[in-house]
Amino acid sequence: MSTMSEPHLVRSRGIYHSLPVYPPSLKGLTAIITGANGISGYYMLRALSQDPERWSKIYCLSRRPPAIPNGLPKNAEHIPLDFLKDKEEIASILTEKGVKADYVFFYSYVQVEPKEGKGLWSDAEEMCRVNVALLKNFCEALPLANIKPTRILLQTGAKNYGIHLGPALTPQEEHHPRVTLEPNFYYQQEDFLWSFCAAQGISWNVAMPSYILGAVPDAAMNLVYPLGIYAAVTKHLNQPLEFPSDLNSWEATHVNSSSMLNGYLEEWAVLTEEAENQRFNTVDGSPFTWGNFWPKFATWYGLSYSLPSLEPADYPISITTSHDPPPRGFGPPSTYRLRFTLVEWAKRPEVQRAWEEILHKYEMKDTKKLQDMNIERVFAFADGSLMGGTQDMSMNKARKMGWCGFVDTNECIKEVLVEFAGLGMLPPVGG
Repeated sequence: MSTMSEPHLVRSRGIYHSLPVYPPSLKGLTAIITGANGISGYYMLRALSQDPERWSKIYCLSRRPPAIPNGLPKNAEHIPLDFLKDKEEIASILTEKGVKADYVFFYSYVQVEPKEGKGLWSDAEEMCRVNVALLKNFCEALPLANIKPTRILLQTGAKNYGIHLGPALTPQEEHHPRVTLEPNFYYQQEDFLWSFCAAQGISWNVAMPSYILGAVPDAAMNLVYPLGIYAAVTKHLNQPLEFPSDLNSWEATHVNSSSMLNGYLEEWAVLTEEAENQRFNTVDGSPFTWGNFWPKFATWYGLSYSLPSLEPADYPISITTSHDPPPRGFGPPSTYRLRFTLVEWAKRPEVQRAWEEILHKYEMKDTKKLQDMNIERVFAFADGSLMGGTQDMSMNKARKMGWCGFVDTNECIKEVLVEFAGLGMLPPVGG
C-alpha cells in the first residue's frame, strides 16, 4: 500500500485522532502476535481486531492467553508457546495448529532479575542472552513450519538511545549511532532480524516506543499503574499529592507511548510499502512534562498537590548516572535529586496498611497487597520517569512517510487508569 503520492484519509477512534483509513480492498490478512498477553501484544490485538475484514485471522502466541475481559475476538486464536524452547518444538506446534501469517508482530520479552542492589536493567548480558534467544528461536521456527510472512515487525524501545544510562543526544532520531557503553539486546535482536530477513526474502520493521501506557494484569514495566496506586493511597490518607523529584524533572519534556497508538502505527508501518525495512520511533507526539500533568492528575482524584521544593536540603536522595561521558558522547553525567522514590514509599507500613484498606473497601480480591508484590519490579519503572531528564524522540521520519496519528498523553493516562479500575486493579478514578 502506497502512502507517498495518494491523498491521506484519516479518522478518529475515541481519544485517538488522525488514524489512517485503509482501502476496502485490503482484506483477508493474517497475523501473528507474539507476547500477546503483555502490554504491547494485548493492545495490538485490540487494534487489529477492530477490523476483522482486514485481519481475518490473528494468532496470539504467548505462554498465557491475553486477558480479554469478554474472551478473544472471533478472528483470534491463542496458541500457548514458550520461545525459550528449541525451534523444532516451536515449529511442530505451529505446523500442528496450521498457522499461516502475512505479518508478524514480535513483542515477546523477558525481564531478568537485576544484579543485587542495581538498577532494573543492570544484568545487561543476561538480558541479551534471553531476549535474543526468544527472537531467534521463533524466527528460525518459521521456515521449518513453512511460514513465510511478508514482513516481521520487532518492537524494541527507547533504550536503543541509551537513555537508561544517562543523557543522550536529543531529540532522538532513528539514524543516531548505537550506544556501546554496555551490551544492549535491542542491537543484537536487530542484527539477527536483519540477517534472517535477508536470507529468507522477508521485509522488516523496527518500532521504538518510549514509556508505554496501557492496562494489563502484569503491572511490571508499567508507568501508569504505580501512579494510580500512589494517587489512591494519597487520597485515602488525606494527604497532598507530593511530587517526588525536583524542579528540573518537573520541567523536563518527555515523550510517552500509548499502547493503542503504538498498535495503530505498527499496523500502518507493515502495510506501507515505503516503510519497508525501516526503523521508527513510536511515540504519542503530545508534549508532556510532569509539571503540566501533575495538577491534572491531582484534580482527577480531588487532591491538592505540592510543587517541587527549591531547597537543596529537601532532597535526601541524589543519583548520578554511571557513565562519563554519558550516551550523548560528551559532557558530564546527570545527577537527579529526589525527596523519595515510589519504591521506598511503597514499602512504608502506613502505605501498605492504606492499600489493604482500599483493597477491602472496593472488594479488589484478586489484587495483591503491596507486601506481596515485587515492589522494585512494579514501581522502579515509574521512578525512572519521574526523576528523568529531557527525552524527546522525534516523529519526523514517520510523519514524512504519511503517519498522522495522535493522542493527548494526558487523556491516555486517564483512560488507562479507568481501564485498570475496570480490571479490578485500582479503585475508580477519584474514588
